[in-house]
Amino acid sequence: MSSMKILIKFCLIQLLLHALVAHAAITVTNIAQGCWANHSLFLKSGGSLWVMGLNADGSFTGTTNRPAEIIASNVTVIAAGGDYSLFLKSDGSLWGMGDRGYGQLGFPASLTRMYPPEQIVSNDVIAVAAGYAHALFLKSDGGLWAMGDDEFGQLGNGVYYGPFGPSHLPEEIVSNGVIAIAAGQYHSLFLKSDGSLWAMGWNGFGQLGDGNAFYPQLGFNFQYNTNLPEQIVAGGVTTIAAGGNHSLFIKSDGSLWAMGENDYGQLGNGTYQSTNQPQLIVSSNVIAIAAGGYHSLFLKSDGSLWAMGNDYYGQLGDNYIHFVDDYTNFPEQIISSNVVAMAAGLHHSLFIKNDGSLWGMGDSQHGQLGDGFNEYFSDGSPAPEQTFSPEQIVPSPRPVLAQMVSNTDLQLTATCGFGGNFYLLAGTNLGQPLSQWIPVWTNSVTTRGANNFSATLTNAVNSGKQQFYILQSQ
Repeated sequence: MSSMKILIKFCLIQLLLHALVAHAAITVTNIAQGCWANHSLFLKSGGSLWVMGLNADGSFTGTTNRPAEIIASNVTVIAAGGDYSLFLKSDGSLWGMGDRGYGQLGFPASLTRMYPPEQIVSNDVIAVAAGYAHALFLKSDGGLWAMGDDEFGQLGNGVYYGPFGPSHLPEEIVSNGVIAIAAGQYHSLFLKSDGSLWAMGWNGFGQLGDGNAFYPQLGFNFQYNTNLPEQIVAGGVTTIAAGGNHSLFIKSDGSLWAMGENDYGQLGNGTYQSTNQPQLIVSSNVIAIAAGGYHSLFLKSDGSLWAMGNDYYGQLGDNYIHFVDDYTNFPEQIISSNVVAMAAGLHHSLFIKNDGSLWGMGDSQHGQLGDGFNEYFSDGSPAPEQTFSPEQIVPSPRPVLAQMVSNTDLQLTATCGFGGNFYLLAGTNLGQPLSQWIPVWTNSVTTRGANNFSATLTNAVNSGKQQFYILQSQ
């Protein structure tokens, strides 16, 4: 009889955890582009805004390595800049939080952060893009507006102003006909309703694609910049993306084109030579693009995710730990199917699958992947925290308890897909509310690996009562 009790006691551990997985909410609907961001933003159904990473909530001390809710509802569009964030609400209002040292949040430049979020524009905004220190937004009448750093002409207002110029307030750049916008480190792109692609800002690597000579070794040479919008492609463009110093666009035939910096192969043209004119990279079936600091992502119509460029931090997600060459100049397939959206940060990448789950890869030393892990060297100093293969972030992957009996002791272990504090709860009835389960063990998980959680319950086998166990995270 006692052996039957042990069988019932331990077999139901995994059944209970399986039941929790089956009812987990999978609700991620959108992720923010941010070519110079060390933080991440995403939306859940219902319009709640969640953040993770360096000062992700806009405060100086708001760094978090687990997803944190900032706004409970009604957020529709999000963008992540260089240490600041922008979002739209369902009423068309534009809001911002974080660094405003260049006026990128539409207020006078200040060392004081915008925290909590403040409203910048009250209505009629339908799209937003965030560069390193400048921002673009689009109104419902097709008007393009800009604010922030204009030192390299990235606002397109015909002048070159630094952080304390008049560009700290939103100003209209194009009065109508604009349907899409993208902001890079120091350059900007926009798309008109006739399919024409336009660009302005720094052109030191040819990222504007206007064919002008460029000499990256000269640094920020104003000879190759433009502070007024110039037409790059006359028509047929449907989608645009601006990276650190490179640009991507898709044409109506599904072809992918690229221009600008290529030191890490981020253009995907098989070379490491930058180009100042658009080059064809993929001839068909591309439906979405994202440009990070030094890497690029794209989706094909079959739901596959592809990547190229810098992979030093694992941001390509190809599960290849580089020791010599930490980049690739050809597109490589990362996920074969079921991807519906992706975003590229400075050194990390995110994507959403068709089941609504959020995944990430690459640099997370600031917590931007939201996996809760912290890595340390043997001397106790922080080590770079990164992952070279995609990991599920939302919903949190449920660790499955495994058990082993040693004489009268019960040993429980679990591999945790995210870091944090884990509590082993004991209960005598599967139907009792979770609040009535009793904590019997706790572990703090800070590094990824096998069997992160472990507990040894002495004399648990011969306790004489039926007992169930569940692992709960904080």
